[in-house]
Amino acid sequence: MLATAHPISALPERQDFSAEADRQRLSKVALKAYKRLVESWGLTGQQAAALLDVSTSTWERLKQEGKDKHLSQDQLTRISAMVGIYKGLHLLFADDMADRWPKLENRGPLFGRMSPIASMLKGGIPQMLEVRRYVDAVRGGL
Repeated sequence: MLATAHPISALPERQDFSAEADRQRLSKVALKAYKRLVESWGLTGQQAAALLDVSTSTWERLKQEGKDKHLSQDQLTRISAMVGIYKGLHLLFADDMADRWPKLENRGPLFGRMSPIASMLKGGIPQMLEVRRYVDAVRGGL
């Protein structure tokens, strides 16, 4: 007898950050994680702001007052992609290369001789997701 597949409705819902309640619940922890990532990768305030798609002054406010800020769907998606990259790099590398790699020039076709950070600054969310897929593929996570 063949096993029957679970109906699609039985699968867990995919997180998309569209619900206001989810954004309120996740914003504080997302900002905390992003601040740690920014520090670990040694990003400038301007880079951190641009990757989050906010002004530098808004980023400075978020760093100080972030606990009460509700991030947008776009901002949570950006943070999610970058945290995934961070985690993947730390699974891939056992040394400080995990935090140095995002700022190193990369000759791979995805990067065009830019660093992953520069490529993500240029390409926005689509590039962030591509970099995440790339890191996951390199570490064998696909």
